[in-house]
Amino acid sequence: MGVKTVNKLDGYDKTIVCPPDKSVSVRAVILGAYAVGRTTVRNLSLCADVLSAVDCMRRLGADIKLDGTTAYFTGAPFHGAKLDCGNSATVARLLAGLLSGLNGVFELTGDESLLRRPMARVIEPLVAMGARIQHTDGKLPIKIIGSPLKGTEYTLPVPSAQVKSALILAGLNAVGRTRVVQPVAVRDHTERMLAAMGGDINVDGNAVEIGQCALRAVETEIPGDVSSAAYPICVALCTGGKCTVKNVGANPTRTGLFDVLKSIGADMIVENRRVGVEPLCDVTVRGGRALRPLVVDGRTVARVIDEIPALCALACFIDGISVIDGADELRVKECDRIKATVSALRSLGADITETEHGMIINGGKRLSFGTVDPCGDHRIAMAAAVAACAGNGADIIDAECVGVSYPNFFKEIIDVE
Repeated sequence: MGVKTVNKLDGYDKTIVCPPDKSVSVRAVILGAYAVGRTTVRNLSLCADVLSAVDCMRRLGADIKLDGTTAYFTGAPFHGAKLDCGNSATVARLLAGLLSGLNGVFELTGDESLLRRPMARVIEPLVAMGARIQHTDGKLPIKIIGSPLKGTEYTLPVPSAQVKSALILAGLNAVGRTRVVQPVAVRDHTERMLAAMGGDINVDGNAVEIGQCALRAVETEIPGDVSSAAYPICVALCTGGKCTVKNVGANPTRTGLFDVLKSIGADMIVENRRVGVEPLCDVTVRGGRALRPLVVDGRTVARVIDEIPALCALACFIDGISVIDGADELRVKECDRIKATVSALRSLGADITETEHGMIINGGKRLSFGTVDPCGDHRIAMAAAVAACAGNGADIIDAECVGVSYPNFFKEIIDVE
């Protein structure tokens, strides 16, 4: 396991081109490989999760050529295959939906972390549509025996873009229409991409409906990942520095981070908005202004679920009590991110307490140098680095885990080789 030493930073001032969005990239790979014709995707993320998706689609029969960050997909009828989804629950859950209605036998597995993550939330509604899925106590590995599906209406018990997307993709091959109702709006990258590819899809408030249809090839560009942008933004705010992040995705279902930062009084400018399949913008923040404690509750948490560890690191440097609540979904990520965030920040001297549904941070206290075990979770490692930059440094164990979403994080964001 590699160890990265992160030192306290002074005078932080960076302009960063936001790395491509992992969530959108995974969807572009899966749908680009499935669509009829030749799809071109520019600015594709080359992080580990996306490369797992590329490998899976090649094993299913798609022709995929990578030229730097531009990818060319030529779809072909999928055939049965054994698929390793790596660390990506997005790959596993979306493929479970797409493959359930196709001919063939498909086996899905993943790394040790992914084998612990829940799949029942996807399996149960797919089985109700007619899917034949053999599983391991509701987890991977699973075997899918492709079978005819029938459209259904399903209300998500908890907000989940992955479950919603899995059912939508199953609906591509189901007889009749499939309607998914979400309790609150979660990221809609799948819907946007399907619409661009000519899918028979309709969005009405928090309900998404799709009919059986084929998809046509498109040309598209992946926006920058707002969850990756959160780290340099929080470093600047924690250290009193400045940061401009260019090409950030501005999809309203993903910009909860901006809303939270505005609510606490951050000096932030959002400009240069552009429209495409996914909207983009540039974001500049300046630290040094006194910030109010942050409050993230059930109404907001779905739109900032990936940014919560970084926001907790920021909260350590804000005077007063910050509260994260309604974040139960964090307990079933790559690790229990509530426990892991608390453990990581406590290792650096933070006054942070775990609650049943989130965390309470008593901020404004001096942090100390410490050793952080991120539990193999990329977002915990990066959040710990944020806290270390504004505190008194840290040794981060297993630092290479950041490669799941941001392979160049340490070098680009905090100048650590």
